[in-house]
Amino acid sequence: MELTKEKKDHIDSLSYHTLLAGWRFTPPGDPMFQGATGDYWAKRMEEKKQLEPNPAQVSKDIGWDS
Repeated sequence: MELTKEKKDHIDSLSYHTLLAGWRFTPPGDPMFQGATGDYWAKRMEEKKQLEPNPAQVSKDIGWDS
């Protein structure tokens, strides 16, 4: 999927918690995780993970059940 300014701005506005939950629970094949948009989502998620004091706890808080 093409990364538009609107999609980029939306992704930039999301917290690490929200980015990770989207990555974990969105069904496979969702357009938001395809192409340039998906690449940008993954990049921002990693950047925000580096700023998160306890990323493992965020993962535990989100869990694995949707």
